[in-house]
Amino acid sequence: MAKTTSAVRGAVALVGISALALTACTGPSGGSSPSGSAASGPITVGTTDKVTFLDPAGSYDNGSFLVMNQIFPFLLNSKPGSAEPQPDIAESASFTSPKEYTVKLKSGLKWANGDTLDSADVKFSFDRQVKINDPNGPASLLGNLESTEAKDPTTVVFHLKEANDQTFPFVLTSPAGPIVDDKAFPADKVMTDEDIVAKKSFAGPFTISSYQKNQLVSFKANPDYKGLLGAPKTDTVNLKYYADSNNLKLDVQQSNIDVAWRSLTATDVESLGKDSKVKVHKGPGGELRYIVFNFDTMPFGAKTPQADPAKALAVRQAMANLVDRDAIAQQVYKGTYLPAWSTVPDGFAGAITPLKDMYGDGSGKPSADKAKKVLADAGIQTPLAVNIQYNPDHYGKSSGDEYALVKQQLESSGLFSVNLQSTEWVTYAKDRTKDVYPIYQLGWYPDYSDADNYLTPFFTANSFLKNHYDNKTVQDLISKQLVNPDKSGREKQIQDIQTAVAKDLPTLPLLQGAQVAVAGASVNGVDSTLDPSFKFRFGVLSK
Repeated sequence: MAKTTSAVRGAVALVGISALALTACTGPSGGSSPSGSAASGPITVGTTDKVTFLDPAGSYDNGSFLVMNQIFPFLLNSKPGSAEPQPDIAESASFTSPKEYTVKLKSGLKWANGDTLDSADVKFSFDRQVKINDPNGPASLLGNLESTEAKDPTTVVFHLKEANDQTFPFVLTSPAGPIVDDKAFPADKVMTDEDIVAKKSFAGPFTISSYQKNQLVSFKANPDYKGLLGAPKTDTVNLKYYADSNNLKLDVQQSNIDVAWRSLTATDVESLGKDSKVKVHKGPGGELRYIVFNFDTMPFGAKTPQADPAKALAVRQAMANLVDRDAIAQQVYKGTYLPAWSTVPDGFAGAITPLKDMYGDGSGKPSADKAKKVLADAGIQTPLAVNIQYNPDHYGKSSGDEYALVKQQLESSGLFSVNLQSTEWVTYAKDRTKDVYPIYQLGWYPDYSDADNYLTPFFTANSFLKNHYDNKTVQDLISKQLVNPDKSGREKQIQDIQTAVAKDLPTLPLLQGAQVAVAGASVNGVDSTLDPSFKFRFGVLSK
């Protein structure tokens, strides 16, 4: 996932979506979790992803959400292989009027610390998301939420601003959806990881038995979990963090860990595929890798001494004409990624290819001549110096090779001089929202299988990108498609948004990719969690 966030929706009263955790889950389907320990285990999973905060109000990234999915309860989730939200700790959930979504909780729910889990916790969780509105949190997904009402201990009513919300049930499965303990969490600030662990504020399939942030986390199956996912198949799961994907590769290859999950290089995946001791698992992917332009601080941006919106657009267009996506996909990622020709990846309803049609040679290849003309027509002297920032740990070690190739492609035209810099994720996630980087890398892992998940979080007035892009026409179209029950009409609106955004280029999509995990030959359940939910569930793993 690759994300971070902000108040994406509030400014235009949009309807809910999510931004990092689709819906189809893994693990046993349906029913409450039986008491007693699971038979298999322990399992050790390795990752290079990092946690920013365990508090759902304070983070909106893949590494944090990976842990949240194991320990926090959700009102709605989904069965393996499905993208349809179904009751998780809820007994039922449905629209009771166009602007009211009513959830009935299961009875007898409780937190691992013994506190009762009821509607007060649900109301508290959503109220605090909105109140805290952390720049790196997912409050943006709740822009269509007017208020949350606890009618009785097991009944919650969500009052929405816009009727006929096509995606609000998905929001309840998203990073904005984890329920937290109202007796443990502060209402007005983000809680530290250490306090969350100390207060045993867990009610998901697992609890945390020991916690060394971004080093080693030990999970224990929660016998009191009564949700859709059922009892974990393994009683104990350890999550080990790596600073270098080379060590992650070696440890899964040498059976020091059972599963390697995010992120191995394409070369490593290719090599491991030839090793009989491990198995490479691939699943459907909606990952998007892209470049973000800060409209205030990029060359000729609104707050630069040479501010000129026409020249800033020409810079973005010239870069769009020069990048060679096929070369990046093949040379860096060995075909594990494909070129992305829109902000909505191929395969989603309504996806089109405006970037392929509008830039380069019109067939997917770059065009230095078009780039040169764009800059010349705008009166821009070349080579133009640009600063590009990328992240070496959160998006995988290959990011260095990816952006070295982008630099080469831009500079070989003679039109740009690129100053390429990298920053580790914990700092990167904070700095990018503070206008530190004029042009920078991000990636995106969808929350669910709907094109809007690539639109609302990105292109509303106060998007999680924090890049100061503000197009009222685009915002209006986004708002309309979210509440349009007519399928063909909604897809046309989604296409119009992609075309408008391609003209403005607030982002430059590069690649879309698949989910890849590598596991020991004796490990079961990996394929069932590589589903369209894009959530990695520890509860399905066994050996």
